[in-house]
Amino acid sequence: MPIYVYKGLESGEYFEVEQSIHDEPLTRHPKTGEPVKRVIQPVGVIFKGSGWYVKDSRSSNSASKQPEKKKSESSGSSESPGAAAD
Repeated sequence: MPIYVYKGLESGEYFEVEQSIHDEPLTRHPKTGEPVKRVIQPVGVIFKGSGWYVKDSRSSNSASKQPEKKKSESSGSSESPGAAAD
């Protein structure tokens, strides 16, 4: 179950409550009855290492690369004149 952070509007006290994602947000502190507001927390993401983007993303050339067999079949009529002379 998610843990939500609330702030007391009068005291400024922060506290956490474990609630279902389907439950309505609290409007009052469960013990004191003080009015409260749910606080939006940032997501903790940590990037470590030499760079995930360089390792995990597809290069711009790999999307256009085809296996060697298909290249030779598809390039039969599209060869440049200089390539045929070699």
